[in-house]
Amino acid sequence: MSQPETHDERWLNADGTVMDEDHRGLVYDVQTLINRRRALGLFGGVALTSLLAACTPQANSSSPIATTTPSPSATSTPSASATPTASATPSAAATPMTEIPDETGGPYPADNSNGVNILDDSGIVRSDIRSSFGSSTTTAQGVPLQFSLTIREAATGNAIAGAGVYAWHCDAAGNYSLYSSGVENENYLRGVQETDASGTVTFTSIFPACYSGRWPHIHFEVYADVATAVAAGPILKTSQLALPKEACDAVYATSGYESSVRNLSQVSLASDNVFGDDGGIFQIATITGDPTSGYTAALAVGI
Repeated sequence: MSQPETHDERWLNADGTVMDEDHRGLVYDVQTLINRRRALGLFGGVALTSLLAACTPQANSSSPIATTTPSPSATSTPSASATPTASATPSAAATPMTEIPDETGGPYPADNSNGVNILDDSGIVRSDIRSSFGSSTTTAQGVPLQFSLTIREAATGNAIAGAGVYAWHCDAAGNYSLYSSGVENENYLRGVQETDASGTVTFTSIFPACYSGRWPHIHFEVYADVATAVAAGPILKTSQLALPKEACDAVYATSGYESSVRNLSQVSLASDNVFGDDGGIFQIATITGDPTSGYTAALAVGI
């Protein structure tokens, strides 16, 4: 960052002593210039009066002071890099936050680490992940869920724009596309997106099931940018979003989630083999909605 300019000019008082000139303001500058150059007639009397009046603050002005607000559209297009860049202009609410725990990607990531790679498939970059793409167009059925992940620099709380986020989760029966029996040829409930100026990605999906041994969750990986994500490049953070119990209870009482009722009764955040170390305190999403109209969930992710 460039340093602010400083002034080191020195002037003489009327008694001949040296006076430091240091950010005295435009009115002072003009008055000093008048004293120095009065004999030259640099300014006309009327012009000087107008200029000084314009430079002097008005005591009872009702006009608001204009401020400059950065436009989100001013962010540059991200390029492949080792790490994403935090927003240069943090919001007033930006404060340091706890880094989200690193978690396993599980056995079904399809990120080229466990036998399958969907990340290089045309169509993976999308916001609506309910349907398969490519050779199948099957749509996963279930209670609507829109979930958002806001990626932030943990040390400062600043939003990270231009990062690549890959998210995936199971369907209403607890099956993972590309892996589970009967859905090996499906690739629904998986997608990649780029974070916007606020560091956020939003996916349109369905509420995942609770399968045996695990608390209801959504997997995600954060990459430096989308180009790195679709190339299955270095992962900056792998973690999981936990869904609140109240919403889970309401969803699992609806048709299509029958097995989830029993599975949820046999697990808790404290006993879960991923969230159990801290009860998922930094991974539980905030959520609103109902099973009829659907749910909206959000999680701030510090990396």
